[in-house]
Amino acid sequence: MRETNLRGIDLNLLVLLDHLIAERNVTRAAAAAHLSQPAMSRALARLRALLDDPILVRGADGFVPTARARALQPALRRILAEVRDLLAPDAFDPAAWRARVTISATDHQTIILLPAVIARLAREAPDLDLDVTPLRARELDALRDGRTQLSFGVVEAPLPPGLRRRVLYRDRFVTVLRRDHPAAALDWTAADYAGLDHVLVTVLGEGRGFLDDQLAQLGLQRRLALRLPHFYAAMEVVARSDRVVTLPQTLAARFAPGLDLAIREPPVAETRFTPTLIWPEAYDADPAMRWLRELIAEEARRASAVGAVEAVG
Repeated sequence: MRETNLRGIDLNLLVLLDHLIAERNVTRAAAAAHLSQPAMSRALARLRALLDDPILVRGADGFVPTARARALQPALRRILAEVRDLLAPDAFDPAAWRARVTISATDHQTIILLPAVIARLAREAPDLDLDVTPLRARELDALRDGRTQLSFGVVEAPLPPGLRRRVLYRDRFVTVLRRDHPAAALDWTAADYAGLDHVLVTVLGEGRGFLDDQLAQLGLQRRLALRLPHFYAAMEVVARSDRVVTLPQTLAARFAPGLDLAIREPPVAETRFTPTLIWPEAYDADPAMRWLRELIAEEARRASAVGAVEAVG
């Protein structure tokens, strides 16, 4: 194994390496680091020689980090955060925080949490910029390689190494339909429920929902009369038709009264789910990101109280 002499290394290169991996582009990395493009190109050449790795290689849609660069990033982010903490004697001040953070969220969390979070940030961290992106099927990959700093999810299997998770609250699914819908006053069986015309909100683009698996176990199949990517649009459709939609109670409690929708329990075995916040381990000790996570958790507790579901923490 080659021994590295730290005295011969410019440790500022680690900061530039972080920008290069995150931006996947020399010009954008130079802008983020406040360097000229030629200076960043020289830094990339030095990093390639230091690590004996190309770091960025051409892919189908531009440059992509090499496997080694992706593997280095969690430790790199953690080390840089620890160095910043070491050299910053003052407590974190959100009012002085100038940064851009990418958060991926479902339509559900964008509606329920984002307005309150943005209102808080406008008061407490006015120079923080957010990029909110749709939740993607390969979201964990985006978190691991630094394209996303925070993501919403649900409690499922254990997370891959390098990621952290915090439970926000416990929600459940309910079915909403027009108050004068012919089925609104009936006592539903699972077969009655399957026989309705359903709207499915395709959060991750899938063609099925969790209810379809439960109904299949009973030998039933529902008609998915409409698939939509947005919860509020689904509620508007249901308010003007004989279709029904099953969605989080936090959404139903907030919008069903104004749309004159009735709220019913779907006749299936399990309707509970637990929204969570997920982030890279590299940001675990970062005081700014820790503050932002706590702010989001506080607003999640408030949202769960309004939606009459179980708060956590």
